[in-house]
Amino acid sequence: VDMTVELITPIALETGQRFAIREGGRTVGAGAITQILA
Repeated sequence: VDMTVELITPIALETGQRFAIREGGRTVGAGAITQILA
């Protein structure tokens, strides 16, 4: 699955870094950074 995300708050990210998406204290998604677009 490809996904483009715009963050509300700036945060330092690197290609290959893993992340989790949480909502209400529950993990609803996870993945890895494959490309920085800007």
